[in-house]
Amino acid sequence: MSVLKWFWVISVVVFASIGLIASFWQPVLWSLIVFVPVFLTGVYDSCQKRHGVRRNFPVIGNLRYLFESIRPEIQQYFVESDTSGRPFSREVRSVVYQRSKGVVDTRPFGTIQDLYLDGTEWIAHSLAPIEPPKEEPRILIGEGRCSKPYASSILNISAMSFGSLSKSAILALNGGAKLGGFSHNTGEGGVSAYHLQLGGDLVWQIGTGYFGCRTPDGRFDEDNFKATAELESVRMIEIKLSQGAKPGHGGILPSGKITPEIAEIRGVPMGKDCISPPSHSAFGSPKELLQFVTHLREVSGGKPVGLKICIGRVDQIMGLCKAMLETGQIPDFITVDGSEGGTGAAPLEFSNSIGMPLSEGLLLVHNCLIGCGLREKIKIIAGGRIATGFNVIQRIAIAADLCNAARSMMFSLGCIQALKCNTNHCPVGVATQNPDLVRGLDVTDKRTRVRNYHHNTVHSALEIMAACGLSHPDQLKPGHIFRRISSTVVRTYGDVYDYSEKGDLIGENIRPRSGAHAEMFDHYWSNASADHF
Repeated sequence: MSVLKWFWVISVVVFASIGLIASFWQPVLWSLIVFVPVFLTGVYDSCQKRHGVRRNFPVIGNLRYLFESIRPEIQQYFVESDTSGRPFSREVRSVVYQRSKGVVDTRPFGTIQDLYLDGTEWIAHSLAPIEPPKEEPRILIGEGRCSKPYASSILNISAMSFGSLSKSAILALNGGAKLGGFSHNTGEGGVSAYHLQLGGDLVWQIGTGYFGCRTPDGRFDEDNFKATAELESVRMIEIKLSQGAKPGHGGILPSGKITPEIAEIRGVPMGKDCISPPSHSAFGSPKELLQFVTHLREVSGGKPVGLKICIGRVDQIMGLCKAMLETGQIPDFITVDGSEGGTGAAPLEFSNSIGMPLSEGLLLVHNCLIGCGLREKIKIIAGGRIATGFNVIQRIAIAADLCNAARSMMFSLGCIQALKCNTNHCPVGVATQNPDLVRGLDVTDKRTRVRNYHHNTVHSALEIMAACGLSHPDQLKPGHIFRRISSTVVRTYGDVYDYSEKGDLIGENIRPRSGAHAEMFDHYWSNASADHF
């Protein structure tokens, strides 16, 4: 029997004795109620060997761990200002909650932001604004190549797996997508019954673990893939090469979150962390990757197939473009995930120090595709800390066609940013498999909130677009977004970054551009290979 179990056995015996004594002499009761728990705690702290602070400072040493355990709550409710919260400020979380509930989301008395900080961005409005479109514009993905192209919303649910999220969270997200007419990315954990139950449009993400379409030894299984890909709810397929929060690391689902149901869906054993390999086994070069894309498009019955990438080595992205030119095989979309993207669990170094931030990643992919004459054939999806209408417009203006959001969708489910996603102790039932916690998330209520958040955020984006005098997202350009470089310097994205012209990277003259990044592009292009990463 462990020390902790002995401690509780002794505690029960002692308190039973207190009750017996108290039945004869009341004054002793109150002194024992105060003294005995403190005494037993001190004895246990002195005997345990796991925590040096508690062993050296019995009883009072527990305060250190108490304050550490409730630090996020103290930070949020007693210390945090409206603008200081991380990774999402209280101001941003509040507007998501308000839009989800359909209550007033306006602000009194002007902005609380410091607009003179370096890095501040804003959009140039027009002196001739127009009325926002009455219907949300749709972005057609796979047109010309797919027999079943998909007309997408400009804002969709980004990849979050069943396992990382609870079944109630998956049901609510998918139900919201069904009500609002937008798509729900499954994450790499596979397509579960909860993804299918309410009939929302799905983007099936296939990661390095091939969950839902794997052989017993973890390799790609075409028959399993075909059976799921042909489902009506599956609208697109996304091959995940890397994600923003942990590029090159593979996915992690802690063993505490793996239930028998999740183990069956993923095809993994119980009692062990579910760790996806860092790379794919189905292909090993840019050309093989594009062959895999083409094959999945055919096997799925003509549905759009794309890639998800957090940008790392520039020459590898250019090598992928070279492979597209040499083979004539191209993905229908590329999801660019910024290094500021979220995850349920990742090593600190990977979250903080690996991968390219979203704006730079978008610009790189956009410029490469433009330079190769491929941009018009491939849609770019932006993902990474997107929560407001301005975030959507900002990313589309820079280089994207549409956006995905994950953590803001979690806020619409009731997430309070408790930062316990990797512990299985999410207090609101979103990122946990603990049934006692999951029961706190009501699917009927929360799917309506997901729909409301999407609708109101898209409406906000269209209002911003109309304030600029524009009627469609494809009219947004880099010159619409201004960025403060210093206290005295302001430039647009078109000024700060070099944008390629069509065909810059191909043909005899590959250097018609001018600017700081022209030579860098040529250097990477010359080192890029279509035959290996």
